[in-house]
Amino acid sequence: MLSSKDVVELTEPTPGHADDDSEQHTSQYNGIWCRDRFCGALAFNFVGFVLPALYNTLSKLWVANIDSSMVVTVDSYTYIGVVAEVINEGLPRAAWVIIGDKFSRSLPSRIELTQTLVLFQGIMGLVVSVIILGAAKQFAAGFVPEEVRRASLTYVRISSFSVFSAALEVAVTNAARALDHPDVPFLISATRFAINIVLDLLILSRFHVGSSKPTVNIQATIRLGCDFAAAFAGLAYFAFIVFGLRRKSSDLQGLPVPRSSLKALKVLLRPGVLTFAESAVRNTFYLWLVSNIVSMGADYATAWGTFNTIRWGLVMVPVQTLEATSNVFTGHKWGQWRKKVGIDLQKAKASWKQLRDIATPALTAVAIALAVEVPLCIFLSLFGCKPFAYYLSGSDSVASITAHMWRTIDWCYIFYALSTELATILLSTVPRWYLYQSLVSNMFYVLPWAIVCQAAHLNSSDAWSYHAFVFGGSLVFSFFDVLLFVLLWAWKLSRGTLSFDKVRLV
Repeated sequence: MLSSKDVVELTEPTPGHADDDSEQHTSQYNGIWCRDRFCGALAFNFVGFVLPALYNTLSKLWVANIDSSMVVTVDSYTYIGVVAEVINEGLPRAAWVIIGDKFSRSLPSRIELTQTLVLFQGIMGLVVSVIILGAAKQFAAGFVPEEVRRASLTYVRISSFSVFSAALEVAVTNAARALDHPDVPFLISATRFAINIVLDLLILSRFHVGSSKPTVNIQATIRLGCDFAAAFAGLAYFAFIVFGLRRKSSDLQGLPVPRSSLKALKVLLRPGVLTFAESAVRNTFYLWLVSNIVSMGADYATAWGTFNTIRWGLVMVPVQTLEATSNVFTGHKWGQWRKKVGIDLQKAKASWKQLRDIATPALTAVAIALAVEVPLCIFLSLFGCKPFAYYLSGSDSVASITAHMWRTIDWCYIFYALSTELATILLSTVPRWYLYQSLVSNMFYVLPWAIVCQAAHLNSSDAWSYHAFVFGGSLVFSFFDVLLFVLLWAWKLSRGTLSFDKVRLV
């Protein structure tokens, strides 16, 4: 354990790589809106998240205009995305603590890790896509109401390959953000949004070209094509950025081009396995509960999908934006502290000033999230939820159910916003603890309620009394769970008793 005289403050000058010094120097003179500063990254990330959320909302409107009974079919795309999320929250979430560590790792090493991440995720995404394609009937049986199940099979088969495009996209966006290039996910979102809107207007809207009748399967095909176009556009732009970094960086002059490697994969796997396990447990419980919701009938299932479109769409954009930004800069701060105390140490003592410096991005995100989410929840509860739900679903009964869901648990999402930003401290420093807090929440709260919902033989008239406790209560429980772990993290780090992995270089 280090003594207090061995602890070096983060504010002292850091001897780093040439590219790190130049990055710090550039940021100093480019002002707060530079992309490698908190405010600049926040602005890029906001646009990167708001465009897909806006399109997801508009896609529901297109489908409601085509056939309101098929709105629930579009939710199968979301549930396929949940399956994709399991692999996309594995290795890509290791980017914050591994690739984001620009103080202990050289630029060639970080580029090699990035290329390995993209290649591995692409292979995993393709494998999962093929599995969902082959099991389309079984997937539809679990997540599409019986009334439209047969008509939804083709939609599920088309959408299955969205896992592949999402895997590539998430790997590129997380790596790019960890390398302080949020302009890459910005380009991906802008490309998808522009192509989607043009094609949807020409083919799906009421003013579409030609006399043929639009269908939800055409919408799925357009969406999948745009996903691939955006993912490969982002990959090409990111490759161009890496080429530029290589040409400018003194670290890379005269060295062979960094390539994917098994050694780099092993470095990513150590924290990646933890984040994968966390996501697998959480999303397995979620899909279990969703299958129970789908069994309540088309109106109830459509209302739940509409609720999620509102909550996890435009309304949640500020939270997602702040989370991505906080992860990047917390990872940078953690890497800087590890560089100062020694990258080979597995325990070290941090002063309270150092702790505050490491946690500053997350605490800033907490304050902004609170300021945005509270008035947003109040406004939608009082004025906006039911009309918005009607426009998305085209059904009065669905809109009424959705409004009731919203008024019941909307305040719980304020706790979710706070816990999400606080959890970035754990995810970007000691991913093992991020897994621990998630297991506590899922095993001690979500699992018991999921069993109750499965055994209670619910119907659509009383189901929400139980589901509200599951979904809303878990958000409140998770906040206090995360807060406890963050306080424990700070206490143990201040005493020098927190164990963390050595920095394993490529």
